[in-house]
Amino acid sequence: RIRAGVAFWRDNERWLREAEARYGVPAAIVVGIVGVETIYAQHMGNFRVLDALATLSFDFPRDARRDRSPFFRDELESFLLLCRQQGSDPLALKGSYAGAIGMPQFMPSSWLKYAVDFDGDGRVDLHASAADVIGSVANYLAEFGWQRGQPTHYAVGAPVDVAGRAVLLAPDILPSFSAAQFAEHGAALETAGRQHEGPLALVELQNGNAAPSYVAGTQNFYAITRYNWSSYYALAVIELGQAVATVVEATR
Repeated sequence: RIRAGVAFWRDNERWLREAEARYGVPAAIVVGIVGVETIYAQHMGNFRVLDALATLSFDFPRDARRDRSPFFRDELESFLLLCRQQGSDPLALKGSYAGAIGMPQFMPSSWLKYAVDFDGDGRVDLHASAADVIGSVANYLAEFGWQRGQPTHYAVGAPVDVAGRAVLLAPDILPSFSAAQFAEHGAALETAGRQHEGPLALVELQNGNAAPSYVAGTQNFYAITRYNWSSYYALAVIELGQAVATVVEATR
């Protein structure tokens, strides 16, 4: 996956630079997302999107924790609108089992709202145009609050005191506390984290039978979770992107 990411970076460095200049989202984050989602177009899904969305709209699993039928009905509507807009055959497009489409695995509503024609050829192509994929992912994160130049997270020692830790964990991954409040509740931030001016979240990551890991997530960590609502997803994106960037820099 890292090797594929390095090739993707090198082939599309121009677009990655332009996306960072326009939206403030670093190349490593965009590359990390595309790598986690589809391994750079290697696995974009083999389900007919119409079938997946129709099934989840009208025959959602009854044993699910909550019924998401309304969400998927909205996505089905968005998909049909997208096909009309693009002049695509709705019976031909394939994607994930949940109806996500293309290299960045956008849901149809996200394609309509956030996808951009980054290469300027007059159409948005998230299947074959790496430029459009890069620009669209960066635009999506920018729309969800990405802050130019801000780190995604800092190293932190979680409070030893159970009550202090519970207070910081209560908002989950939503940044809600200042660095000073972290210290007040017993969290030990690294030096850069102590100087951070915006809100932070104490993010807990379970490690099976081992002790959990913790990071102090910034607004940018939270922005990545708007792509997929999981702190594990966000950290996977960040670490894959960093690994790819390390190889790219070492082999220039």
